[in-house]
Amino acid sequence: MIGRLQGTLLLKNPPQVLIDVNGVGYDVDVPMSTLYDLPAVGAQVTLLTHFVVREDAQLLYGFLTEGEREAFRLLLRISGVGPRTALAVLSGMSVQDLAQAVSLQESGRLTKVPGIGKKTAERLLLELKGKFGDALGNGAAPVSDTGADVLRALLALGYSEKEASLAIKSLPAGVSVAEGIKLALKSHQKS
Repeated sequence: MIGRLQGTLLLKNPPQVLIDVNGVGYDVDVPMSTLYDLPAVGAQVTLLTHFVVREDAQLLYGFLTEGEREAFRLLLRISGVGPRTALAVLSGMSVQDLAQAVSLQESGRLTKVPGIGKKTAERLLLELKGKFGDALGNGAAPVSDTGADVLRALLALGYSEKEASLAIKSLPAGVSVAEGIKLALKSHQKS
């Protein structure tokens, strides 16, 4: 199995890149999050990979971080989710956003990803619940019930997901939902 590639980036053709490793060119499919963070063509690059062997093809998928590769592998374990769907999810949201959506069981965030319908989103959330944080080394801490309620309220009030997530991170421990919403609104007015 090919677990890592290190070489010269020869071509970026989304969602695929071509990497020259000692004279051998590897076509590697990558999520958009990885593609955006790659260096310029001609530079050295290292990608963690996942190798898939099918009856009709041998495919390499590449990632800049271990968290992305682990999230990809977790997604592949879900019935009905193939590599293309897993790449679409990681292209549409960061690993942290995915972990938070799983923690809060919010299918609406997943349905914004092209190719993910309501049923697929609900199946992803159900199957990933409880597994996601452990596999990623708790990179995304679960949100408390109060934090989840405050987040939903802020999203309903028109906050972007990024603004709402930042607001709940700054809430003191043990705050009530009503007080949490008030504090978040006050902090948003200051910025």
